Amino acid sequence: MEPTADDGGRGPRAVISPSRNDPLVHTLSEGLGGPLGSHAAPGSVRGVFWRPELILLILTVVAAIAGVLIKGYCRVNGWTSPSEFYATCYSDFPTLFKERGLADGVLPLFSHGTLFEYPVLTSLIAGLTALVIPGTGATEARATEYFDLNAVLVAIMWMVAVIATARANRRRPWDAALVAIAPGVILSGFINWDLWAVALLSLGLLAFARNRPVLAGVAIGLGAATKFYPALVLGVFVVLALRTGRWRQTVATVGAALAAWAAVNLPAMVSDPRGWAFFFQYSANRDPGFSSAYYAWNLVADRLQFGKISAPAANALFIVAFGLCCLAIAVMALHAPRRPRVAQLAFLVVAAFVLTGKVYSPQYVVWLIPLFALARPRWRDFLIWMAAESLHWVAVWMYIGWSTSNGPVQNNIDSPYYAFAVLLHMAVLTYLCVHVISDIYDSSGDPVRRSHQDDPQGGAFDGAPDAFTLNPSRLRKDTPSWPSTSSPTAEWTTPHQR
Repeated sequence: MEPTADDGGRGPRAVISPSRNDPLVHTLSEGLGGPLGSHAAPGSVRGVFWRPELILLILTVVAAIAGVLIKGYCRVNGWTSPSEFYATCYSDFPTLFKERGLADGVLPLFSHGTLFEYPVLTSLIAGLTALVIPGTGATEARATEYFDLNAVLVAIMWMVAVIATARANRRRPWDAALVAIAPGVILSGFINWDLWAVALLSLGLLAFARNRPVLAGVAIGLGAATKFYPALVLGVFVVLALRTGRWRQTVATVGAALAAWAAVNLPAMVSDPRGWAFFFQYSANRDPGFSSAYYAWNLVADRLQFGKISAPAANALFIVAFGLCCLAIAVMALHAPRRPRVAQLAFLVVAAFVLTGKVYSPQYVVWLIPLFALARPRWRDFLIWMAAESLHWVAVWMYIGWSTSNGPVQNNIDSPYYAFAVLLHMAVLTYLCVHVISDIYDSSGDPVRRSHQDDPQGGAFDGAPDAFTLNPSRLRKDTPSWPSTSSPTAEWTTPHQR
């Protein structure tokens, strides 16, 4: 039994059981006694010890330990190329510690004459954690200690993201298990500091769901100062405010986000303008990076003697492609028969950014996992996606080991196989986007709305009628745009019950 959820102040609501709601879990539960009975009422007993959040934290700790164990070869034998690639234990933490002056006390953005290719908060995290490592010099032992410290902090951010995801939908806390035990996070979460941004965005979405727009904006603004992508969610709020006519929460959130971002960035801009601008210059000037569509094209073009995509051409293609995707998402949000949920649009816009971007580092998958858990919590699709990402994770290390370090031939894969892994990851992510779009246009397939909720992360948008759409025939200002909630325990049913 789980604690009763109050579902945003609308009164007690039963917690959704995954064995009832998810088709794959429903089927697999048959081997463990079957799904929860139809007369059981999850959430009717208070004060029990094994609550969902505690179990989710335990799962996250176990998964984090597994993620660190994957790095075991490098922790024992050192973080050296190409063995760190072939042992699939590469991490940016020790590499940047040794190669960017962090081992010598450099504090990015505040030690003049140094350049660091990350936003302000990530730069500060990298520099400040290096300062507490005892000893001097870029030794392997100190690099490992630096990895360990940052791994602990990243694991804490992982737990924050899990709890924020669980609380963002009080009737569906178990959806956060997708984040807690995600293979993508286990494999890639300890490569870089991305989980800091993931945790901040998750907190921002939770605050927005709880109608705390200023707190939501501060969290999202700090997330954007860590990695850029959380800022994309602000556009989702603007589009939904246009559809509902409810602007107050959105204006407060966007304003707070800009203020938080500026409060972090202005000191760096004043202290070291060149160092602050380097992140933006580096992003604009770099050639197409590993695992992007442009890089895959260049691999094929190099074999077939076609024209390759330069950095300026990739920039132009990215701007056009991502801009068109955002326009399409906005039009869909205003045209769909029913207002899309915040998480659905957030997943789509971040996925579009990933698919059209100039680089796809393996750890970028962690950006999308919490958003998917809120947008389309279906285990079958999730496991298909994680399988594709795991294949890409192996392929990219094998390819980098060869292309950057001339590793032994027996450990390499040829570029066509690597390009196939890139295209597979893109195809499966596109497959997920198609399913989310299908849910938007036919809410009967949306797992969240099938459990008689409108938009748990929507804040002021939750339950709001339309004020403007691009489909006037569906505009009904005098009626709400959500279904009846008279059956709070309605969940997924087997096909013969539908």
